[in-house]
This record gives sequence, structure tokens and C-alpha cells, in this order.
Amino acid sequence: MAGAAVTAILDYLVRSRDTLQAAIDDPAFVAVIRDIVDVLATAIGDGRKLLLAGNGGSAADAQHLAGEMLSRLNYDRAPVAALALTTDTSVLTAIGNDYGYDRLFERQILGLGCPGDVFIAISTSGRSPNILRAIDAAREGGLVTVGFTGRSGGEMRSRCDLCLHAPSDSTPLIQQIHIMAGHIICGLVEERLFPRG
Repeated sequence: MAGAAVTAILDYLVRSRDTLQAAIDDPAFVAVIRDIVDVLATAIGDGRKLLLAGNGGSAADAQHLAGEMLSRLNYDRAPVAALALTTDTSVLTAIGNDYGYDRLFERQILGLGCPGDVFIAISTSGRSPNILRAIDAAREGGLVTVGFTGRSGGEMRSRCDLCLHAPSDSTPLIQQIHIMAGHIICGLVEERLFPRG
């Protein structure tokens, strides 16, 4: 059993390495990250806020990235207005009960989003109905829409202003790329808006 476990561990690490290398080798992937940094830095510099949403592990990623922006990533600096739409159980259960799970994030975008804000929608498949409805509501409300998804992009590809495609079809590997890209984005926005020293 020990040998099988070691083989499984090494196999996963190799697949992780290969996925990361595919991202490194894709100029479009790097360019989208650069463009997301530009959009976020402009919006935040103009006093706008960042809204994020996802389901399951992507909900955790939304909360993680909101925390990096509102608190800090690499060093002390002013907070950035960032809100994960996945955290308020009273809001989530009220909307889910009264309007249905598909409207969970759409309703919050309608109530909290303002023109010029940025909505980061995270879905590994690009097909989550509640995420797609939220993207549509954000676009109608004048928010900039940014998608984090997998290789195919699902329906998010055509609905987002910017869409970052992790070069994988495996949910865990997509999520690893998403959080890595999120850290790059947060770090570059932090440096641009709040330079050290």
C-alpha cells in the first residue's frame, strides 16, 4: 500500500507541475492576468469595489481573495473594498428560500453592485447557473465582469469581459491555478496602488 500511495502522490504532483507549465507557456493566460490587474487597479483607484462569488471550493477561493484584498497580502497597506458574496448565511438562506439557489448571487449583485465595480465570478466548469445569472446581472448593472474558469470556459467564455481559463479539465487542478492567479493579481494590484516605502 505504501508504494501505491507514493505513486499516487507523485502522479498528482506531476499533473500539477504540467498544468502550471501549461499556464506558463500560454501567452494568452498571462495576458489575461495582466488585463485583470489593470481593470482592478483602475476600479479600486477610482473608489470602486470588488465582488466575488463561487460555489464549493470556488466559494472558498472567493473568500480567500476577498480577504487578501481587504486585509493585506504581502505587506501593510490601506484596505481594499472587497466582498465575497458567499459568507452571509442569513442572506444566502433568505435568497435561496425566497428566490431559489440560481438567484443566490444575482440578487446580491443587484443590491450591492454599482457601475464601475468589478465582479469576479469563479466556476471551474463555467456552467454554474447561479454564477451565470450573476454575471448577466453584473453586466446589465455596468459592472466589469471577470471570470475564472477551466479550459473550456463553458458559457462564461462569452459572458465575461475578461475570462481566465486554467489549462485543465480537472476541478482540483483548475482550483490550484485559480488561487495562484488570484495571488498574482492581488500582489500586483497591491504594489501598483500601494507601493512600498
